[in-house]
Amino acid sequence: MAGGGYGDSAPQREPVSRSGRDSLELTLAAVAKGDHAAFRAVYDQAAPAVLGIVRRVVRDPAQSEEVMQEVLLEIWRTAARFDPAVGSATAWIMTLAHRRAVDRVRSEQRAAERELRAATPSVDYDEVSDAVETSLEHERVRRCLAGLTDLQREAVTLAYYGGYSYREVAQLLEVAVGTVKTRMRDGLIRLRDCLGVD
Repeated sequence: MAGGGYGDSAPQREPVSRSGRDSLELTLAAVAKGDHAAFRAVYDQAAPAVLGIVRRVVRDPAQSEEVMQEVLLEIWRTAARFDPAVGSATAWIMTLAHRRAVDRVRSEQRAAERELRAATPSVDYDEVSDAVETSLEHERVRRCLAGLTDLQREAVTLAYYGGYSYREVAQLLEVAVGTVKTRMRDGLIRLRDCLGVD
């Protein structure tokens, strides 16, 4: 696949200007129509940040690069699903990256558990029940995130799924650090109430 440009060093995240965000949203719209040149542009722009997020979750460099490729292919296949009314293109891409990285870690854990169970004579473990419970929990979190304001949702997504600091979130969203802290605090309170966490 063309593009890349991420190398072996840790990716550098640069603040994305509002025009840069708008540009990425327009480029994603072109990708949704099958524009290969637009996809190369998205690949070059997003690959370093995607790899950075994936590496934080997956840890293994080779697997991280595989997951990054999977995320970028998912962007190519699902660009039409991006909705700028819900959040920024950056937040959408970072959410895809985090979700795919977590899926890889869970898949590896399940494989290790299967091997352990195969080596153990009898194990009381209901894998289907666990999968259903995890799926329901993800749906609850998605529903609760949808109840936040755009700024709250973007700030929480970038900080907790993307691993960005308050300052980096503020730069990405072009707001003051204090505003990010306030929106995140308010958003987390609403999430806690929605999820019924004490």
